[in-house]
Amino acid sequence: MQYQFLESDELYTRVKTLTVVAKQTAASVQKQAKKTEKLIGEIEKPINVPPLPAGFKVDVPNFDVTNRLNKLPRSWELPQELYKKHLPKYNVGTIYRIQELLNAGEGYIGQTVTVAGWARTVRDQKNLCFIELNDGTSFGGLQIVVEDKLTNFEQVAKTNTGFSLKVTGNIVKSPAKGQLIEMLVADPTKHEVVIIGQADPEEYPMAKGVQKPETLRQKAHLRPRGNFFSAVTRIRNNLAYATHVFFQNNGCLYIHTPIITGSDCEGAGEMFRISTIFDNDIKKIPQINGKVDTVQDFFKKEVNLTVSGQLQVENFCISMSNVYTFGPTFRAEKAHTHRHLAEFWMIEPEFAFADLFDNMEAAEGYVKFCINYILQNNMDDLQFLDKRVKPGLIDYLKDIVSKDFVRCSYTQGIDILLKAQKAGAKFENSDIKWGMDLNSEHERFIAEKVFQRPVFLYDYPKEIKAFYMKVTEDGKCVRAMDMLIPQVGELIGGSQREERYDVLAERIKECGLKLEDYGPYMDLRRYGTVPHCGFGLGFERLVMMVTGVENIRDVIPFPRYHGSAEF
Repeated sequence: MQYQFLESDELYTRVKTLTVVAKQTAASVQKQAKKTEKLIGEIEKPINVPPLPAGFKVDVPNFDVTNRLNKLPRSWELPQELYKKHLPKYNVGTIYRIQELLNAGEGYIGQTVTVAGWARTVRDQKNLCFIELNDGTSFGGLQIVVEDKLTNFEQVAKTNTGFSLKVTGNIVKSPAKGQLIEMLVADPTKHEVVIIGQADPEEYPMAKGVQKPETLRQKAHLRPRGNFFSAVTRIRNNLAYATHVFFQNNGCLYIHTPIITGSDCEGAGEMFRISTIFDNDIKKIPQINGKVDTVQDFFKKEVNLTVSGQLQVENFCISMSNVYTFGPTFRAEKAHTHRHLAEFWMIEPEFAFADLFDNMEAAEGYVKFCINYILQNNMDDLQFLDKRVKPGLIDYLKDIVSKDFVRCSYTQGIDILLKAQKAGAKFENSDIKWGMDLNSEHERFIAEKVFQRPVFLYDYPKEIKAFYMKVTEDGKCVRAMDMLIPQVGELIGGSQREERYDVLAERIKECGLKLEDYGPYMDLRRYGTVPHCGFGLGFERLVMMVTGVENIRDVIPFPRYHGSAEF
């Protein structure tokens, strides 16, 4: 019997290697490859951004602000003290956080303290045992030096990676390079090492050194034990915290929008349906005219998991001014790419009495605050990721926050692409014309090659954007914006909302949606309508940008995507 081993990025991203163990003919290999490709489905192609043609240069477009609603823009910058959060000394009781000890430098030298965590490495050297203990609060662990004076020294010396320990000892200055302090466990009357839990090194999946992200994905319940995913998780946590700090301190109210909804904000129809009437016996499902009778369902109508909280959060915007929502959203997309999930988190602010100009300023302020927050609070994690995941990551992030974001209209963007194409730029999608929905290669070319900084592309053709966006005076475009980031592409999408009842009703019909499904939304235009705007940001894509991680499945604790809902 012949066997073939295939290593791929979870069988859905591009195939990396194909090793044939048994001898096979070229014809059989080709046949097997086609069969494998069918199983894989959509194998994602890398995005090739063409280089800038020699001598090609574009000036930063003029940004006409004469028609902006608010003549004097507000500042979205926050006081420097908000870039640092207060952390406790202890995890629980009097068990110190290892992060606290490491950050204090020599502040705890000479003191007897207790820590608890998991052994990352264990080295037994006759009368000494060296343990790197990590509790997850910091990237670096605390080195524990245990002397053989301890009564249970032999048991401690036999511990391995993954053991959970509680240790009491003295903090001393470390003679080793790369660490300022360590814990000495030498006095059996005052010090101790308590072995709480064991991990068989022959069976423990995380005891096998550096593992690839796609391998770790198969054991998502254990991957926080490793350096890679714990670093990503700490950054994800602080990005979520920074999100609330930014909006709360800029006067925005946090609104909890529903997960179960009867409306489709995006109008895409790619929604997960919720029902309580489905049964293994199809004959028992209530039907009417050959279709499921949703009137007999729990909510007496067809309902779905939300794709966006925007429509609901707008209700509060047109009553309480500036608001935001931050929660899970769901898309029943079968796209197997490194940028798509079926379940992900969205950040969606809304600003009253504001237009597209205000929207862009808020979005730029938010992204810069988040990046600066991570640069100030997660440098050890970033240094690891800079070394192991994306070389130059720290400089890349510093470059983003150091520059003003460019404002470039969609029409100007198309003109730039056409001129670049004429000058020799080779795009995979070469049919560039006004009205097209730009591909990632086009977006990244504009941000990455032309302006070499983040870019707001705005005023898109209305045919390629959602129904709720404000139509421009010429009737051809809508006041939409996309934030394009070098090496990333689109990070944020937003718009000024259509506040005119008649225009919005017409747009709903144009998009093939039912006006009766949006009654409460239309009421906002009947009763005290105001200009307002907002944007949406896929939180996982922000985490990807800040960590340099290429696959979205590696920046969320338990990824859900087509064909996979493990754990």
